Amino acid sequence: MSADNMQYHIACGAGDVGKYIILPGDPGRCEAIASKFENAKLVVSNREFKTYTGTLLGERVSVTSTGIGGPSAAIAMEELSRLGAHTFIRVGTCGGINMKVKSGDLVIPVSAIRHEGTSREYAPIEYPATADFTVVSALTRAADELNYSWHTGVVHCKDSFYGQHEPDRMPVADELKSKWDAWRRLGVLASEMESAALFTVAAALGVRAGTVLSVIWNQERKAAGFTDEEDCHDTSRAIDVGVRALAYLIEKDRTFGADR
Repeated sequence: MSADNMQYHIACGAGDVGKYIILPGDPGRCEAIASKFENAKLVVSNREFKTYTGTLLGERVSVTSTGIGGPSAAIAMEELSRLGAHTFIRVGTCGGINMKVKSGDLVIPVSAIRHEGTSREYAPIEYPATADFTVVSALTRAADELNYSWHTGVVHCKDSFYGQHEPDRMPVADELKSKWDAWRRLGVLASEMESAALFTVAAALGVRAGTVLSVIWNQERKAAGFTDEEDCHDTSRAIDVGVRALAYLIEKDRTFGADR
């Protein structure tokens, strides 16, 4: 690292980011999130990592995209935490598994199945990938107050998008389909690609992390014949919940101090 603590991948240095961070996967989502801050400005765009910094309730806050999957999400959290960030909210998308989860709903995970590789570099597989309780509480409060349809529970995280959606052509098809059936029977809400890594890395670093996900579709509902349910690519509700939850956490920390 250079004298100003410039981070190699996100290309941010000392003073560039706040202590409270929103982490979308898609760099194209950063501007919409930054528009919810006051005086937000683009700091830098490097690789899949785009960062804006502004203020929320007078506190410096940032949004940094992570790209797709656990490896780059972990890099973002590692480097942002080195610059002083201690609270992270992933705002992303997912596909539903549980039949009650519909397109356009929100999913707020309490924990994530570690069916990916990044988290194994941080903790034994027996260690649960669990969201921070105060962050989950802020997210569910925000979703309730905004009167959005939401669910909370366990999500599945994987490294291969096509391993999920085209399992039959994979050499390990039997294993993939058997495990998917297990997730379904266990009531897992949805599948995505980053939260297991983020929750585990957060535990290793001693920071807080939570996630709010917008449901694009539910392949199980489609297979069951719910073909009139349109896919939802609008992430505005997840963004609203993430930003409002961040504001709640800022207020709480000013009163009680951040528990980290």
